[in-house]
Amino acid sequence: MRILALTIDLDDTLWPVMPALEKADRDLDNYLRQHYPLVAKTWPIAAMRELRASVAAERLDLAHDFTAQRYITMQRAFDACGIAEAPLDALWEIYASARNSVELYPDALPALDRLRTMRPVASLTNGNADLERIGLHRHFAYHIAARDIGAAKPDARIFHAASTLLNVAPENILHIGDDPELDVVGAREAGLRTAWINRPGHPWPGALGAAPDLDLRDLASLVQWLELQAAD
Repeated sequence: MRILALTIDLDDTLWPVMPALEKADRDLDNYLRQHYPLVAKTWPIAAMRELRASVAAERLDLAHDFTAQRYITMQRAFDACGIAEAPLDALWEIYASARNSVELYPDALPALDRLRTMRPVASLTNGNADLERIGLHRHFAYHIAARDIGAAKPDARIFHAASTLLNVAPENILHIGDDPELDVVGAREAGLRTAWINRPGHPWPGALGAAPDLDLRDLASLVQWLELQAAD
């Protein structure tokens, strides 16, 4: 493989996302309990999650924009309680602060420090992680989010947007991510090379077709592979 640039998924590739999402839900619920007890009573965490899922199922046109989905969810929760003026921006700030309080995998930061000296690197995500809040923005030449492109992985358009920004042909880009379908199949179908960050060591699901170019347990293994390529 002739790799001239890298695209890297964020959630569950650089950090486990579920602890941050759970904290965000708790912080939001605590705020509602304090300031809007009727909303908190009507929409406890489990019910709020169900409401958001129903919004996502209904608004397929916003499948690429989790932020917009959350704004709509909160407005509907307040509307259902007869409260017309929902403090949506304040609620989003509470959520975003916790959602971006992530704990990186131990291998992530050393790998990012090394990777950015080796190839141009772009982050590529369906989610709403904020690299400036997290403190990782300097490691990336570009940040490509589904909500900005109007298409989410595995749609080829988000991968091709990365190719355009990086000014590198898809076949010379290595996409790195944890999700077999979104990251590996999506990137492969868009013409990119693929590295599956397979921390649990699962077998490749054969129903998804060809295996990834690289099946790696962590990002340190990716750095080692790229260094070997440079030495050849």
